[in-house]
Amino acid sequence: MGMTFAQKVLARAAGLDSVVPGQIVAVKPDHLLTHDNTAAIIGKIGDDLGKHGVVRKDLSVIVLDHVAPAANEKTATGHAQVREFVAKHEIDNFYDVGVGVCHQVVVEKGHALPGKVLVGSDSHTCSYGAVNAFSTGVDRTEAAALMLVGETWFKVPPTIKITLTGELKPPVSAKDLILTIIGDISAGGATYQAVEFHGNVAPLSIEDRFTIANMGIEMGAKIAVFPFDEVTEAYLTSVGVDRSAYEPVWADSDAQYVRELTYDMGAIEPVVALPHKVDNVKPVGEVEGIEINQALLGTCTNGRLSDLRAAAKILDGKSVDSSVRLLVLPASREVLEEALADGTIKTLVAAGGVLLPTGCGPCLGAHQGVLAPGERCLSTANRNFKGRMGCKEAEIYLASPETVAASALKGKVTDPRKVA
Repeated sequence: MGMTFAQKVLARAAGLDSVVPGQIVAVKPDHLLTHDNTAAIIGKIGDDLGKHGVVRKDLSVIVLDHVAPAANEKTATGHAQVREFVAKHEIDNFYDVGVGVCHQVVVEKGHALPGKVLVGSDSHTCSYGAVNAFSTGVDRTEAAALMLVGETWFKVPPTIKITLTGELKPPVSAKDLILTIIGDISAGGATYQAVEFHGNVAPLSIEDRFTIANMGIEMGAKIAVFPFDEVTEAYLTSVGVDRSAYEPVWADSDAQYVRELTYDMGAIEPVVALPHKVDNVKPVGEVEGIEINQALLGTCTNGRLSDLRAAAKILDGKSVDSSVRLLVLPASREVLEEALADGTIKTLVAAGGVLLPTGCGPCLGAHQGVLAPGERCLSTANRNFKGRMGCKEAEIYLASPETVAASALKGKVTDPRKVA
């Protein structure tokens, strides 16, 4: 009997010929991601770090991004503790404030590779499935233990197979596709299951795949992963990764799945996730006219160059409604530099956008862009539960960059097909 992607990767990582869903395996991950929470993590194991040090200097990838730059003394102290830890233990992979959002940085810097196993103390670590990696979140205690021993365990997950046909029709985007899937499967419908994407994935760029994999956790998935193909290889080559550095993995043709679904991308329409659940998804036509106060363009879900360009195309030569604050949050310094070079940032700012530092702040309500009671934000982020943007009496709606841009122009939720 054939094996799924998750079975194959975990069997290889555990040194076994085969594994089955439900089996417990011990694995040494290739990398461990932590961010601002590194200060809290190392605080759990201070004595042990003093006695034994870290198990591997190249295991950790540390990115300061959640409140960047620091907004208060507490955060600044935490950042200082992280920098001291990095210097003392000679951590190989450290990215200070301003480099970018952790998930974007991990992929940009070539740490996430096909067939590799990565874990992170952030639930959206599942993003790296975009480049054929097995990547998933762990809690802070597990991250602390990994720094010391370099090993963890997994229960091999069963797998859902999603086959994609057709092609997306702009301004419909990958965000509309994944929100539609989550609306169907539900926020918990894939809990502790792997999700594989099959079929006509070639038209989807790495950035599209990143958006889709990033939101795998929003349906409860342990991982969400795409096959390795020419698109993947071209991207990795572009960021300086040699083909000899990795060995892709994919499911066998006779692998067994717990559920199989098919989506015609050509039939996908713009959608919006309404408060306060990511799976509360409606066609944009059913919610048009809802007034908004803030529009957020960016985050680890939709802060890449293609996302900013898509919004800029809609906003070019126009101005956002006077009642709307449009926040622009590039996912990394590299994205920012590219968007500056090609005029994308100029277009967004000229339309009324406010350029923020690369980071996570507004998405989790930690820094810049916090909402007031009664306000509504239409965001390209990945979560919209109560209090997510800093206020439990505010409302968050999720949509694509195209829908966010169109809505910012009108001051209310708007179908991007009407302004594109």
